[in-house]
Amino acid sequence: MNIIVLVKQVPNTTKVKLDPRTGNLIREGLESIVNPDDLHAIEAGVRIKEEMGGKVIAVSMGPPQAVDALTQAMGMGADRGILLCDTAFAGADTWATSLTLSRAIEKIGDYDLIFCGHQAIDGDTAQIGPQVADWLGIAQATYVKEIEEIRPGEPGEPGESAKPGEIIVKRRLENGVERLACQLPALLTVIKEVNKPRYANMERLITSCTDRAPISVWNAADIGVNTCEVGLEGSNTHVIKTFTPNFKRQNEILEGNKEVVVKKLFSRLKKSDTTIAGRF
Repeated sequence: MNIIVLVKQVPNTTKVKLDPRTGNLIREGLESIVNPDDLHAIEAGVRIKEEMGGKVIAVSMGPPQAVDALTQAMGMGADRGILLCDTAFAGADTWATSLTLSRAIEKIGDYDLIFCGHQAIDGDTAQIGPQVADWLGIAQATYVKEIEEIRPGEPGEPGESAKPGEIIVKRRLENGVERLACQLPALLTVIKEVNKPRYANMERLITSCTDRAPISVWNAADIGVNTCEVGLEGSNTHVIKTFTPNFKRQNEILEGNKEVVVKKLFSRLKKSDTTIAGRF
């Protein structure tokens, strides 16, 4: 069972600060961590490898320091890391990012499952996983909370095509749980209920920090994309400014009998969006 895990290095959002003058994120001195949901994706991939055999490849797109995320993934049990690093990738929105990741996956080639966290804490879009699956044209299941069963594919009878494998999962819905079967290869985005990530093995972690670590760095040419397709130039959306909303709340208590209060309430609501409470 060959598995690819998509890993992202993100700012530690408990320490994010915005420049009050420009409204831009202050990145200097900001601690970077592995996206928390991606830790569950790594754990899911490693558990399947331990049970069924195969290999786990961790893939990340980012600046050179994002290699730390791959190092942690390998410390947890991934066999190899691939860092997509090129100035052409900078400023990518979800469209350009998912295209870049999908082209790298196509180059890797042999895979049965792709895991990623359901969303990244620095963007909260939850779009990358589904978009990658769409680029690749494979089945997908989002918000997976439990992996119930994996049925490997079977060779076909003479003159017949092979029977593809299948994975059965439970995914969280707003008002319940859905049991879903996906034909392999498939992409799953997982939530924290799916497992408890292990700590990195110290020996593996030390090995992954050395020059002997099997971590490759690929640029745009390596994955066969034109620079106009990726990064800021290939993005369909652009962030003009990031800022903290300035909420000004005004409260007014209306007193009187019900008829008077209701008339006043509707009058105020027509004039403003002020929060109003009535006292009867």
